[in-house]
Amino acid sequence: MLSQVLIAGSSTIVLFLGTIHLAYTFASTKLLPRDPLVVEQMKRDTLVISKQTTVWNAWIGFNASHSLGLMLFGATYGYLAIFRFEELLGAKVLLLIGAIFLLSFVVLANRYWFRIPLAGVAIAFGLYVVGVAVALV
Repeated sequence: MLSQVLIAGSSTIVLFLGTIHLAYTFASTKLLPRDPLVVEQMKRDTLVISKQTTVWNAWIGFNASHSLGLMLFGATYGYLAIFRFEELLGAKVLLLIGAIFLLSFVVLANRYWFRIPLAGVAIAFGLYVVGVAVALV
């Protein structure tokens, strides 16, 4: 029971962070550069890989897909923790994938982001690892 709560809590944090990030992407100015000229340049310039998209469109797409990935992880692992816990514990590869996914976000947050998402994903990772450890002991 404790392990389920810990893993579900971890998943809830990740789902929340992804949802907030998606809202920030489409319904706020929080993910915009402070300099409006940078936004204009992003809207005019294209990427080296293709002239079919602007840096701006890639920026929005990257942020949205990042959010959706977090939301998918949170919803999937939350569902498994709450409704299919025995199956989750029996699928060791899923337990490992979950840990690697969360650890990857901790590394990314530490290197590229700021304190709030780092704290959120670090807490989610900690809850997840402790939850799995408690379940497997």
